[in-house]
Amino acid sequence: MTQSAYWQRIATKARQEARPFFSLAPMEAVTGSVFRRVIVRAAAPDNFYTEFTNALSMTHPKAKATTQGRLYIDPSETPKPIVQLWGNAGGDFANAAQEVQRQGYQAIDLNMGCPDIAVIKNHSGSDLIRHFDTAKAVIEGARQADLPVSVKTRLGFSDLSEYETWIPFLLKQQVPVLTVHVRTREEMSKVPAHYELIDNLIQMRDTLAPATLLQINGDIADYQAGLTLAQQHPGVDGVMIGRGIFTNPFAFESQPRQHSAHELLALLRYQLDLHDQFVAMGLQGHFVPLQRFFKIYVRGMRHAAELRNDLMQTQTTDEVRAIIDRIEATLPPVETQA
Repeated sequence: MTQSAYWQRIATKARQEARPFFSLAPMEAVTGSVFRRVIVRAAAPDNFYTEFTNALSMTHPKAKATTQGRLYIDPSETPKPIVQLWGNAGGDFANAAQEVQRQGYQAIDLNMGCPDIAVIKNHSGSDLIRHFDTAKAVIEGARQADLPVSVKTRLGFSDLSEYETWIPFLLKQQVPVLTVHVRTREEMSKVPAHYELIDNLIQMRDTLAPATLLQINGDIADYQAGLTLAQQHPGVDGVMIGRGIFTNPFAFESQPRQHSAHELLALLRYQLDLHDQFVAMGLQGHFVPLQRFFKIYVRGMRHAAELRNDLMQTQTTDEVRAIIDRIEATLPPVETQA
């Protein structure tokens, strides 16, 4: 597979359907194999990303075992997700890229936008926005394997105007895909996404790297919102949804419809079953991170806050199932077609 073939396939399919391609954003302790398969059952995007993984840990003799859970791909997952790596040393990325290719991944994405303070203190994530030389070394290191290397970033670190130099720098690296969360690191998600700058980003891309696909991230709730955004800004190739999935697990439905409480709880049961299977395989899968998903499934139900509180008190998947049984006992029966 050539540097661009992976992304050409995704982009071509979307263009044939007169729409942008859609991705689920890489999220720590969220976008592992279990939740990716849950979203496939609900409504799948065009492609997924893994949780972000430290490049050094990929091959470090004492740390590589810790990456097995977050990098696990179930045989049913096709196409395979894109692995997202973070770090700050070109050599670490060169080694990691070889390991990624050995494990069968088809593409690499570089995290240059994470706002987490621990990542920034490691001079990684969005801190790379302040260090062009390090960012370039990271890109060149990741390119040591024969895989396409894309970048996910923010507009700037502390000042919005930083995008005027940072984005052109990244475009000049001729990456196949540039994903831009249209906020700065300092803004986190406290302000509305800067959609007013999207046309500027498109113009930069068209001038400096016309072959680069531009993907936009930030405040995009669902498929319809992403479609509208792309229509309002011709030249946007892809749309990435992140937090929207916590409001609606069916966010990628092209034909949205109302989903019953029974459907939502069935999806939660599926996630619990996958979680148990994951843990039974000996992979890292702690129960506590599972709790962050509960709000997805009870949002909009009567007494949702109370139900979520009850779920948060559980300590095992069987305890969660018992609460699901209790909730379902109060719901109207499922309507069946004659």
